[in-house]
Amino acid sequence: MKFTKVILFLILILVSLGPVLANNESVDLYLFYGQGCPHCAKEEIFLENIVEEYPNLNIVKKEVYFVQENRELFTEISNSYGQEVSGVPTTFISGKVFTGFNPSIQEEITQEIVNCLEEKCISPLEYEVIDKVDPNQKVTLLAVLSAAIVDAINPCAFAVLIILLTTILATKKRKRALGAGLAFTISIYSSYLLMGVGLYTAIGVTGITSWFYTIVAILAIVIGIFNLKDYFYYGKWFITEVPIAWRPKLKKILQGVTSIPGAFFIGFIVSLFLLPCTSGPYIVILGLLSKVATKNYALLLLLLYNFVFVLPMVMITLGVYYGFTTTKKVELWRKSNLNNLHLIAGIILILLGVGMLMAVKMRLI
Repeated sequence: MKFTKVILFLILILVSLGPVLANNESVDLYLFYGQGCPHCAKEEIFLENIVEEYPNLNIVKKEVYFVQENRELFTEISNSYGQEVSGVPTTFISGKVFTGFNPSIQEEITQEIVNCLEEKCISPLEYEVIDKVDPNQKVTLLAVLSAAIVDAINPCAFAVLIILLTTILATKKRKRALGAGLAFTISIYSSYLLMGVGLYTAIGVTGITSWFYTIVAILAIVIGIFNLKDYFYYGKWFITEVPIAWRPKLKKILQGVTSIPGAFFIGFIVSLFLLPCTSGPYIVILGLLSKVATKNYALLLLLLYNFVFVLPMVMITLGVYYGFTTTKKVELWRKSNLNNLHLIAGIILILLGVGMLMAVKMRLI
């Protein structure tokens, strides 16, 4: 009987010591920072405070601005994670990478520390991605294509090209119309690509990706609702197209174009007029890419997005040149399908926004 009590007593001791023994496992966290970087300094203070709460947390800090070997280690670990990270601060813990620092990232790092204390996590030095393809890439590609289609079927983008082609065809020079249409399209493509790369870079440098991602997800839903409003009540209150007050000036600018170089130059100017009705889906996608895509992959997707965006412009230009259609027929089609285009855009954007918010809630992104 006494022997049984001793056994039970020992079992109770082992059970009570279980969490303690489990927590004796150290958790490695690597922070790559730069001297003088304000966000880096904030994260250093955060880590100094949190290590008091989690003594088993092993923090390894590496300065990369002035220490060559630390930069090499930074590149080596980034590659092993299947990432192309260059900004600081960058934090590696287990299989997670955090670039930048803000309250949202602070919360995510803390949660990952807790997870690693409960379940043993591998050191960043030992981590290596077996499958270099990010599981989010397929979802991201689908989202990019969906948003690009919304932009591509945007009625105001059609309207601008139709005015341009009609103006040049009035001179009865079809080859010039072909060249002008393609030059205009290339100009729009280039300007939107440059704007996209610039904004994507700015988001990454400032480290605002987490909350910016949530905001653009909500923005997608709002713009989608606005498009549905245009389907049911077109012209009421406002429209998700080029503002009516801008249209006479835009038309005047386009009607002044008579050459191919002029069409290319005017494309950059017109891109500013198109921003109110085309920037919504683009900003949503940039927010998504800033959260889930590496720099090179994001650039490839931006190239793809803008190709899909200008594809209808190319098709209309070629169709008019080869006589498959006329600018008058295209404009009649645009006007007759205006509501349906807004309906399609609204549904896609709402689904995209809801999907992004669900991914955040389920911590898939």
